[in-house]
Amino acid sequence: MNIDILIAIIVIVYILAAFLFQWLRPGLILFSAAVIFLATGIISAQEMIRGFSNPGVLTIGVLFLVNEGIKQSGLITRLAQAYLPRKKSRMTFMLPRIMVPVSFLSAFLNNLPIVVNTTPILLKWAKMMNIPYKKLLIPLAYAAIFGGMCTLIGTSSNLVVHGLMIENGYKGFHLFELAKLGLIIAAFGFIYMSVLGNRLLPGQRVLAKAKKKAGVKDYYYNVLLNEDSHFIGETINNGMLNSLNGLEVYSVEREGKIIRPGHGQLTLLPGDELLLTGNSDRLNYILTHKEIRLKGVDFLKDTDPNELKNYEVVLAPRFPGLGMTLAEFNFFEHFNAAVLAVHRNGERITANLNKLELRVGDNLVLLATDHFEKNWGSRSMFYLVNYMQDMPVEKTSRKRWIALFILLTMVAGILINEMVSWGFGVRLNIFVMVAVAAMLLVWTRILPAQNYTKNITWDLLIAIASAFAVSAAIQNTGIAQALAREFIETVRSLGPWGVLALLYLFTTIFTEIISNNAAVALVFPVAIVAAQMLNVDPKPFFVAIAIAGASSFMTARGYRANLIIKSIGHYSANDFVRIGLPLQVMVFILSVLLIPYIWSF
Repeated sequence: MNIDILIAIIVIVYILAAFLFQWLRPGLILFSAAVIFLATGIISAQEMIRGFSNPGVLTIGVLFLVNEGIKQSGLITRLAQAYLPRKKSRMTFMLPRIMVPVSFLSAFLNNLPIVVNTTPILLKWAKMMNIPYKKLLIPLAYAAIFGGMCTLIGTSSNLVVHGLMIENGYKGFHLFELAKLGLIIAAFGFIYMSVLGNRLLPGQRVLAKAKKKAGVKDYYYNVLLNEDSHFIGETINNGMLNSLNGLEVYSVEREGKIIRPGHGQLTLLPGDELLLTGNSDRLNYILTHKEIRLKGVDFLKDTDPNELKNYEVVLAPRFPGLGMTLAEFNFFEHFNAAVLAVHRNGERITANLNKLELRVGDNLVLLATDHFEKNWGSRSMFYLVNYMQDMPVEKTSRKRWIALFILLTMVAGILINEMVSWGFGVRLNIFVMVAVAAMLLVWTRILPAQNYTKNITWDLLIAIASAFAVSAAIQNTGIAQALAREFIETVRSLGPWGVLALLYLFTTIFTEIISNNAAVALVFPVAIVAAQMLNVDPKPFFVAIAIAGASSFMTARGYRANLIIKSIGHYSANDFVRIGLPLQVMVFILSVLLIPYIWSF
């Protein structure tokens, strides 16, 4: 083993560990790896910077502006309100009704703004329809994934594979090439969710004519007993306390110990802290109650309770307080808001909240005035700002129509470009169409021109560009050749079909552990070498890598949209595995069986 291979192995292990334990942001992890390869001479300076000038990377950057413009127009919110069913019916029919339009939009827009804008509306709609919200949010994320795998611009990892193909002298994908398989997978995915979603997804099973209250989203409130509260000395019976309408006592903290009332009785003592659970509409009731006071709102004590509202946010990578505790990062000082609760990995964190270090994806319930949404609702520090009681569409219908026209024009331009390239061999870069759409959104004042760069996720662009350099290093060191040889030896009797299956599996595993863009970059060089050794067309391998990179169903790591859904829906890791594992297996089988027939070796 030469020194270059040893360095490459150490760096790859570092990449996997850094992603797994979240040591750094994804862009810094991959950029650090690329710098190490550059410093040790494994890649050249040209190979280091090649990804930063790749048309696919530039296209992704400009697509962020298009996404933000469409989001600012209110178009996604209005469409979501329009396509949601007006009447409750069987989940078999309701889930496809929700998922199909989301998939269509995600084929041309980034998954993130679609999920961000649709989730609050879906939560409100679920409450109106008496449907457990946990039956809807994971299907929403999956629908975005299905749409993303159908087009070249549907998800960033597709553009990464496309860019790596061109970098290595191969013809890239056309816009709808992956749809030959993606549409089939999407159709099976819709059927799978329709038939088994109601059974496998967490929450009470939905019956079309059920009158009993479903599991609508409850919120938790930490309250303290006032010194002269008449609750002192009263008994909690089966979690209920007289004069607390619509609220249940989830637990009592007494002298540092958590006591769950359960089905028994518990007498309240002075100094007890109560954790109450109930709907979001109980906030004003608690704020005006004379016997209890909400914990953590001392800074807001001079504010009229009628002006205070609950907000729910998911922390994004640009949030300035990451790695700091709640005690160190003063939320009121920064945002004029008080933190009422923090949820992580599907659970509410109750112990030592002030000592909790904030992480990307943490779900915080805040108390603030409506100035919070006006000042911070569209900032990139939060993935989602959800005012629980109201979801207005602020933009005028004129702006929504203009945004829709620009979006349809962009798609039409790309389609015409594809048809012209097939018939006459003249091909404009997709980047041109996307850039024109972005500028039109700015010129029509739908996308605010001030600080427009804040809408670009630079960490993702750095991660993708650095992934090109990491991919080149894997080829240069000979690791790709060694792995390809092992793949071929392992499945010699199955030939190219077996290698395709292994490439798909490795890409899927890496996607679930690290991220889709890093995964396709690591596996791509092995696909090239394996095709050369087998003397076959590598395109089926490239398709398998693209589809596997887009298929993140079992965890929230591979896709940021999954991370939002997990946080806002309070899902556990087991929830994703239970519903995602059978789907992942189904997509794997479909891909391995159909890819060689659609793209022959």
